[in-house]
Amino acid sequence: MILTVTPNPSIDKIYWIDRLKIGEITQDEFLTRADRSQMSAGGKGVNISIFLARMGVENVAMGFVGGHTGHVAVRDLRDEGVTTNFVWINGETRTNVTILQKGREHVPIQLNELGIPVSTSEIERFIRRYNRMLTRADWVVLAGSLPPGLDTTFYRELTSKAKESGVKVVISAGGAALEEGLKACPFLVKPDIREHVMLEGTDIHTRDSIIETGRKIVECGVEMIIISHDVTGDIVITRDDVWEIGAPVTTTQFKNLVGADDALLGGVLFKLTAGAGVEEALRFGMAAGILSAQSDEKVCKEMSRIEDGMADITVTRVV
Repeated sequence: MILTVTPNPSIDKIYWIDRLKIGEITQDEFLTRADRSQMSAGGKGVNISIFLARMGVENVAMGFVGGHTGHVAVRDLRDEGVTTNFVWINGETRTNVTILQKGREHVPIQLNELGIPVSTSEIERFIRRYNRMLTRADWVVLAGSLPPGLDTTFYRELTSKAKESGVKVVISAGGAALEEGLKACPFLVKPDIREHVMLEGTDIHTRDSIIETGRKIVECGVEMIIISHDVTGDIVITRDDVWEIGAPVTTTQFKNLVGADDALLGGVLFKLTAGAGVEEALRFGMAAGILSAQSDEKVCKEMSRIEDGMADITVTRVV
């Protein structure tokens, strides 16, 4: 069983618009009407749980939720076939807004709330539940930002507890939460570099800096690190190899990037847990991410289309 932990889940509201108006004089200039919209449970771990459920994988989603929006998020997950074990807290689960402008869908405008502050007693309640769930889990995915009230060492603590129970850990996060989590040496890491382009004190804008930094991280005990190089390509570093993954698509083919990165990681995890080799897992994951980005829906759900898309993915060893 796979356990996903999303400490700071959300309701994702996505708007498709023709053009974003920024007015200076009259109200009409800054009134933008959406052609359509979509609302669903969100957050990195939540998206991965939904993807895995659509692939037929048993998984349990954990984290902190509250209020009406919390009920909406839990309902969406259960409708997808995901078992939920969230800790309920005071306040409203955050709402994240994405605006997709026609012709610029590959450059989304995103506005993310901080999230509900979590109290010490709520954290203690979560830890008790987490420890019990570790007795059932084979893998744990720790994903996304941390809400107010959680220390940056949260992922490091959860990783250490999981490893003590013989459970493999995946971390998909950025900033201090990721840096602290790396100290406990998770199995797989997917840095979130949307805000933070520094990793291990190194600027990772370039291909060479990504590879150099990735090699340092696996030398410290991490088995695999996947780092996005551009919208259609990632670099993967393991203890034995460095891989470049690519897809022959243009950014103009993308309709919605929200959740695509999570589908990629979910696809890799799906294949690894099934015993597939690294190259097959990377092909499947990239195909899942690309198909999600090419769809209005956040996370693709047709395994046959993903498998067909694997033929177009290039996976190359870096010499």
